[in-house]
Amino acid sequence: MIDKEQVQHIAKLARISLTEEELSRYQQDLSAILNYFDILRKANTEETEPMTHSTYHKNVAREDVPKRERPEIITAMLELAPCVKDGFFKVKAILSSKSC
Repeated sequence: MIDKEQVQHIAKLARISLTEEELSRYQQDLSAILNYFDILRKANTEETEPMTHSTYHKNVAREDVPKRERPEIITAMLELAPCVKDGFFKVKAILSSKSC
């Protein structure tokens, strides 16, 4: 079991202050966590194959392919924009005060 001095040391490293009640609660919580690690350490994993992910899915996203252009939609969108240059939306610079 972890003692209160160890909890105080951990709190000091984390730069937090704990009340006496919190010290007791964290002492119990940290002891329970460490006890659980002891249980896990005793588990027989000799025949268990190591794995890096919990699932074997590789890439579940769709393929990134361009879709068919619809010039009428592009033209309508550009006509609604306040600033356009060479067929692209022009926006105000983020790091300067220049307008579009």
